[in-house]
Amino acid sequence: FFFFSTRTDDRSVLSPHMTHPSTPTTARALAIEQLDRIQNRGAYVGLTQSHLPDDADPREVRQATDYVAGVTRWRRYLDFILAHYYRGDFDAMESTLQQILRVGLYDLLLQDTPPHAAINEAVELAKGRVRPGAGGLVNGILRTVQRSRERLPTPSEDDPAEALALTHSHPTWMVRRWLERFGREETEALLRWNNTRPIYGLRINLLKTTVEAFTTRLDEVEVEWSRSPYLDDVVRVASVQPILRSGWLDDGVCAIQDESAALVVRLLDPQPRETIVDGCAAPGGKTLYIAERMHDRGRVLAFDVHEGRLGLIKEGAQAHDLHGIRPIAADLRDLAERDERPQADRVLLDVPCSGLGVLAKRADLRWNREAAALDELTDLQDALLDAATALVRPGGLLVYSTCTIAPEENADRIAAFLKRHPDYALESGEGLVPDEVLTADGALQTLPHRHHTDGAFAVRLRRT
Repeated sequence: FFFFSTRTDDRSVLSPHMTHPSTPTTARALAIEQLDRIQNRGAYVGLTQSHLPDDADPREVRQATDYVAGVTRWRRYLDFILAHYYRGDFDAMESTLQQILRVGLYDLLLQDTPPHAAINEAVELAKGRVRPGAGGLVNGILRTVQRSRERLPTPSEDDPAEALALTHSHPTWMVRRWLERFGREETEALLRWNNTRPIYGLRINLLKTTVEAFTTRLDEVEVEWSRSPYLDDVVRVASVQPILRSGWLDDGVCAIQDESAALVVRLLDPQPRETIVDGCAAPGGKTLYIAERMHDRGRVLAFDVHEGRLGLIKEGAQAHDLHGIRPIAADLRDLAERDERPQADRVLLDVPCSGLGVLAKRADLRWNREAAALDELTDLQDALLDAATALVRPGGLLVYSTCTIAPEENADRIAAFLKRHPDYALESGEGLVPDEVLTADGALQTLPHRHHTDGAFAVRLRRT
């Protein structure tokens, strides 16, 4: 093997907002700028319009978005390989050079990019965006990796969880938990799912169109789709870009919503002329579906603690021509203390959670979660559950839901809740959602590697 190190002098790294005249704004260049912002400024994975050049090519932007998500997803594995071939502390390397190497290695190992193109592009970016001498370092490391592709380093198997975590680029604590719960075979399947390009659900607004008419429109614009095995008003697509360009979202003909989220609303089973409370409503995907399932006859009180996010619900309701939705800024815990508070036939409580069921779609989420934070989340979930009971009329229904697969946030919370609230009883979702997504006690549970959806949990709790 060959080993390389960077010079310690002449570190005149360009600002992420500056573009060197010799390096055009390619997809990789845009990706490197955004990866820098993520690492140094806590930015999100998605590219925002304010950080794009005025003349940015939409195709380059889409490719850059793919690079950012892919490199973020595979960052731990990429760094493991790069650290092996770099003489020095890779973690101490200047950020822009790290990003260039990650993107180049991602091109080499995980994309179909021809090696010469991947290496040459990375070298030119290093010369233009770091310093001329950095091109030699990038060229040396990436060419050595390319020559060694059949004998790349592998993690030690002394600790199986650590080895799987490095190989599949996840935090070790997550993998250790899943090994204990699922065993090795299922854990590897889950890790592979989290690293694949996500599949998106399109929920069809049956108040505005039919499934047949909508799928015909998909065929006309040559969007590949498949039917959901769980829901008759949802189709699956590999990319949402054609849908965004079509204007159908603005027209309210459809909504981007994973099947697992739509199944939660099916479990709630809202009926016309009822009063429904959505306790943590923003950004409003479930709120809209609740109103649609009620045929827009009834009241949907959409509460959220973040007043600024209520605008998303209002915009969605307007696009979908739904008139029964009332967005209200309120913390459910404060609302429960008021003398005058709504009494609902059904309350949906989609609580803040760790999001461990949506790691395929949220590329950065795996790096922003820690095991110790689960305790804080479960305390919040308990508090919200207790508050929600004050809004359920006698005989009414409370549905608790999450987008996580952690038992502490799911079944454990319900077991603790039923001990605190003996006036509530668990009620099966049989007949409302397919049997294959129900647990033995009738709760909704989707697991990404089994059901090929986001991971989610929901349970019906009847106030007796």
